[in-house]
Amino acid sequence: MIREAPAVLAPAGPAIEVLSAHKTYPNGTVALQPVDLSVAEGEFVTLLGPSGCGKSTLLKMVAGLLEPTDGRLLLWRKPVAQLEASGRKMAFVFQSPTLMPWASVQANVRLPLELAGVSRSEADARVADALALVGLAKFARALPRNLSGGMQMRVSIARGLVVQPQLLLMDEPFGALDEITRHKLDADLLALWREKKLTVVFVTHSIHEAVFLSSRVVMMAARPGRIVDEFKIDEPYPRQPEFMVSARFAEYARRLQESLLRASRENEEEAL
Repeated sequence: MIREAPAVLAPAGPAIEVLSAHKTYPNGTVALQPVDLSVAEGEFVTLLGPSGCGKSTLLKMVAGLLEPTDGRLLLWRKPVAQLEASGRKMAFVFQSPTLMPWASVQANVRLPLELAGVSRSEADARVADALALVGLAKFARALPRNLSGGMQMRVSIARGLVVQPQLLLMDEPFGALDEITRHKLDADLLALWREKKLTVVFVTHSIHEAVFLSSRVVMMAARPGRIVDEFKIDEPYPRQPEFMVSARFAEYARRLQESLLRASRENEEEAL
């Protein structure tokens, strides 16, 4: 009997390509030096670094919310402006939930579908699915003021997921939450990432959050913003809470801490 050779899976292509993209504001401030970065489809990449290092600037450029001064940004090998025509979708989750206070949870999550002209019946079905994914199915009719901070952020994530994106960009979404809520949402986010096969780029100031979530961490420094280091977090998923108290976790955190201190010292030297 002739045995067929096992299929060899081709490596995932790039979902994001940042090609010598940089940003200088009209007042002459260089927010971001030319950056080159590739994010493979299905990766969970975290941008880490001191305040002012351009993490949010880079993320907004990827999202098309901020134009680069020069350079190119491609999503699935196409310019950002052509994403919709490609049939793929992207969602952006901001630092704060930015919910409409007068509208129900259901209405807040349905908003991007209404703006896209999706029929009410289809929109309601997709909203129900998104709320179920983030554990808020029972709160569809609640107003944001009646929800905790963590629940409001879940609504914001559901609003991103309802468009059924392949790419999820998150700008320090859990930074204002208490540690217990933050750890719970981190775990939930990883479950969603794996279930939906998303590509995620996540901004944080937390070393521990970066280690727990990421397949790769990109370290940035400021004045001007630039990439100075990268770390692969070579640990299997799903990641359990026990990973956070392991020697492996501590070693990853130590290496990131040393890199962050170097990046911070570079910032101080540039400021002198």
